[in-house]
Amino acid sequence: MARVAFTHRYAAHPDAVWEIATDYDALAQVCAPLVRFEGLPVGQVSAGQVIEVRVRLFGLLPPEAYRMEVVACDPVARRFRSREFGAGVRDWVHDLHVLPDGRGSRIEESVEIEAGWKTPLAAQWARILYRHRHRGRTQLLQEERVPE
Repeated sequence: MARVAFTHRYAAHPDAVWEIATDYDALAQVCAPLVRFEGLPVGQVSAGQVIEVRVRLFGLLPPEAYRMEVVACDPVARRFRSREFGAGVRDWVHDLHVLPDGRGSRIEESVEIEAGWKTPLAAQWARILYRHRHRGRTQLLQEERVPE
C-alpha cells in the first residue's frame, strides 16, 4: 500500500474550486490527454454514485474497465471520498477537501493505492496525474474569470 498526498492552491473562491473539482466534464478536461474516459456521466459528484467507465491511458492504449464509487460527498464541507479500482489497480482511495486559503483556496488530496507489485509505479502515476489535474483546474478557473 502506498499513500501520496497533495496540496494545491488556487486564486479562486473555494466554491468555484469545489464546482470544478467535482464536475465530471471538468474531470475529463483536466485529465486529458493523460487519461481519456469512455462512459463518464455528466453533472457533479454525489454520495452513493457508482460509475463504470473505460479508461485509455494517454488516449492511445486499449480501453480498460474502471469502477469509481463515491463513498462520501459533503458539498457543505467541500469534501469527498471515492474508492476506485481497475486498469491494474486493486484499490485507489481518493480523498479531496477544498478549503479557504487566504484570498483563495486550496485542495488537499490524498490517494491510498494498492496495486500489488505495481504499487510504486501506480503511486508515481498518481503524482504525475494529480500535478497535471492541478494545472488543468488552474486553467479552467482562469477561463471562468475572463469577461465575455
